[in-house]
Amino acid sequence: MDTSALSYIGFAIAASITPGPNNALIAASAANHGVRRALPHVLGIGLGFAAMLGLVAIGLTGSLAAHPRIYTALRLVAVAWLLVLAWQIARTGAPGRGPARPPLGFFGAALFQWVNPKAWLLAFAAATTWTDPTQPLAPQVVWLAGVFGLVCVPCALFWALLGSGASRLLVSTARLRAFNIGMGVLLVASVLPALWE
Repeated sequence: MDTSALSYIGFAIAASITPGPNNALIAASAANHGVRRALPHVLGIGLGFAAMLGLVAIGLTGSLAAHPRIYTALRLVAVAWLLVLAWQIARTGAPGRGPARPPLGFFGAALFQWVNPKAWLLAFAAATTWTDPTQPLAPQVVWLAGVFGLVCVPCALFWALLGSGASRLLVSTARLRAFNIGMGVLLVASVLPALWE
């Protein structure tokens, strides 16, 4: 394996394990609903991001670069939606006490990638850094998407286990509420840098 492949795998691991919208959502979901109910969400992140990365690498990058106003509008909509989601997470009640937000699920998590600013930035970075325009694109896209898809799943599972473990400490309504507020704040903190890039 060459150094470029190793550096890409390292990038995928670092990008997938660090806090961001996906990891805040999966931790909150597992804390509120358990790891088992969060598994479709975990798999949706892996497959959804792999699909998004593949499409970005194939050509969406060029289309959005040619229309910066559309890109800016999409980013603002995505940030607004994530802020609403952060508010909903922060307001989630304890199980059995009022309406709890249901787990996102496979398709919801896969579609979530399209409004996740961190996912867009990672997809653009991967597509522009680790593709070679002088080589056939298809094998490169399969490699990029496949590696990230495989790496995302165990990293998201780590965050689900972290959230589930935290739920054992969150036995009181006040602690669970504080955790959900913290996850909402983490989501906001992970989204705000997208406004300045």
